[in-house]
Amino acid sequence: MVAVDMVMLLSGGTVATLLSRLYYNSGGNSKWMTTLTQSGGAPLLAIPLLLTPPSEDDRQPPAAASSKLAAVYAIIGVLIGLDNLMYAYALQYLPVSTFSLVASSQLAFNAVTSRLINAQRFTPLIANSVVVLTFAATVLAIGSSSDGSSSSNYHYNYAAGFVLTVAASAAFALILSLYELTFERVVMAQTARWVLRVQMNSNLVASVVAVMGLFASGEWRTVPGEMAAFRGGTVRYVTTLAGTAAAWQAALVGQIRLVARVSSLFANATGVVQLPLVPLFAVVLFGDRMTGIKVVAMLMSAWGFMSYAYQHYLDGRRAAGTARAQCSMCAAQAASDADAS
Repeated sequence: MVAVDMVMLLSGGTVATLLSRLYYNSGGNSKWMTTLTQSGGAPLLAIPLLLTPPSEDDRQPPAAASSKLAAVYAIIGVLIGLDNLMYAYALQYLPVSTFSLVASSQLAFNAVTSRLINAQRFTPLIANSVVVLTFAATVLAIGSSSDGSSSSNYHYNYAAGFVLTVAASAAFALILSLYELTFERVVMAQTARWVLRVQMNSNLVASVVAVMGLFASGEWRTVPGEMAAFRGGTVRYVTTLAGTAAAWQAALVGQIRLVARVSSLFANATGVVQLPLVPLFAVVLFGDRMTGIKVVAMLMSAWGFMSYAYQHYLDGRRAAGTARAQCSMCAAQAASDADAS
């Protein structure tokens, strides 16, 4: 099941990022519409929620826990809405390959939030992962001039996109840690139905934030004209946004289930694996330049993830060894009790 969740996260995240860039490349320009696509697919989760059979752990929480859950949905939902908006701006300002690699900084932030909120054990290997991934993002910032124009406006947009991506990554790391805290302290269950329920409700709040922003900013007035001018026509406009919304929800299902099954840090580290995938597809589909700096950043990102993955492997072996030792002690104690009787 963990492997299935990882595949959903990697494939969904890659497709969603590429479709978001396709929206901008084809004439789309609404930041709030892009923000809405990142959470607007939440109603689709009602289908698997209805089809998933309940288990013993799918009990309804008491009234006190229900009020806490409502507050959690509101807080996380608002954070998701603001985070999605920052990502929407950043994705317009940065090439998709650079955007994906700078977003690797979320793992560094997640290491901090996991330590402070979830009491995550911080080992030398995890520290190495955090440092390497942070350096990977820094290398991209230094090499911004290799991505295209040398105009001052380009450099301003690049700097703004870089700052927004880092800020959004920090917010996303906080959101994942809050999800983990919710499953541990409020829901106290990690079933498939609870994962879908928590994700759907928090993303519905985020969708409300996006819709309010769409109308408050006045961008809703430009949507008909944007749709008519979209390269490929109205049908392609609608299918691009619908596909983006569905892909984001598929990725989030995998990621939040990893948060519930393992930890927020593991879920975030898995998301970093898609970083080498997105730039490669972006080079083929959008003509992004695969510069030497991006190659170095990709290798550093892979190194950072492998460092964390190896730590997870060591933890698994240690836990298995402890379990075997306990079983041996229990067997020895049972045999001793049998001899005594």
